Amino acid sequence: MLIVSIVGAALAAALHVYIFYMESLAWRGPRARATFGPATDADVEVTAPLALNQGFYNLFLAVTTVIGIVFALTSSSGIGEALMLVGTGSMLAAALVLFVSTPGKRRAAITQGAFPLIAVVATVISLVV
Repeated sequence: MLIVSIVGAALAAALHVYIFYMESLAWRGPRARATFGPATDADVEVTAPLALNQGFYNLFLAVTTVIGIVFALTSSSGIGEALMLVGTGSMLAAALVLFVSTPGKRRAAITQGAFPLIAVVATVISLVV
């Protein structure tokens, strides 16, 4: 089950690195605009500092998760599983907030939360079994 949690966590981290890229580095580009929805050039400029900050949050969650994966693969101390749970649990919580707060973004919330959900469930199972 630990392998399932590591794969889920790795996929979640990769997705959140991509989200970081879209929010922090490519915010003004057509793909980010289509994905996140700022309609006008003025909207993009006003929201750019918020997107930059949010993107880095996503990057830090991914980094935490990757460090957890490394520890899970190289140590039996439980540090890796704890860090994976912190990273993927936070990702999952953010997806739930998006799902509940913005009905028009529910598909995005499910996409954002699917891999973290798999990782959280598999990690918890691997810890109790």
